[in-house]
Amino acid sequence: MTGDWRRAWRWVREWLQPLAVALLLTQFGASAVRVDGASMLPALRHGEWLVVGTAAGWAHRLGLGGYARGDIVVFKPPREAAYEWTNVYRGLPLPWRYRHFLVKRVAGLPGDRVALRGGVVWVNGQPLPEEATQTYWAAFCPDTTSLVANSVAASPTRTTLAEVTVPLGHYFVLGDNRSPGGSLDSRTFGPVPVADIAGRAAASVWPLLRPERAVPPCDGQPQPERRVKLEGETQVGPRLLQGTH
Repeated sequence: MTGDWRRAWRWVREWLQPLAVALLLTQFGASAVRVDGASMLPALRHGEWLVVGTAAGWAHRLGLGGYARGDIVVFKPPREAAYEWTNVYRGLPLPWRYRHFLVKRVAGLPGDRVALRGGVVWVNGQPLPEEATQTYWAAFCPDTTSLVANSVAASPTRTTLAEVTVPLGHYFVLGDNRSPGGSLDSRTFGPVPVADIAGRAAASVWPLLRPERAVPPCDGQPQPERRVKLEGETQVGPRLLQGTH
């Protein structure tokens, strides 16, 4: 090997190898995702960083195992949801359109019958246990009368159904934010294909400290995360994300 080839190989080893390892880790191991918005209040707040198990996500896409009811997952909305495609990333225009990742909670598994009545989620004829979520929003601004509080969607083009049966290989996902217009989720675009789910959010790792309570604005205006009031004692921020409501 000549001197030029040795230098070229050394450059590849020193620069491309770390990039390749990082790519493998993020695509087939674990990745970090930032929460944008208030759609997962009270469980998650704007600006939190989550660790997502992408290795398990690949396994589930291959038919090995699956997600559990209550899991928080990171996914892309269905391709048919034209309103979820954008060419802007953090305020910067891009020359292409893409579907941005969303963070929601699994409510319905493949084969489940899901319905909403007065803001309460029903799965297979039984109300979904969501005590923490329901108690939080009942104290502030619950949505019990809107279309999305009383109907579901089979797809982005088949909306306002009384009930939907989640197809095989799909999951029905909801945001914990049950205020009017608080979350764009399967109530609007229907069940999400497992192929579009990157993985389960296993833990929140940032910020290191956070105030005890988050009070939503309940004003119906855009970007409610900017007006959430944080108050109370300081708590440790990093925590495991259990499959609970």
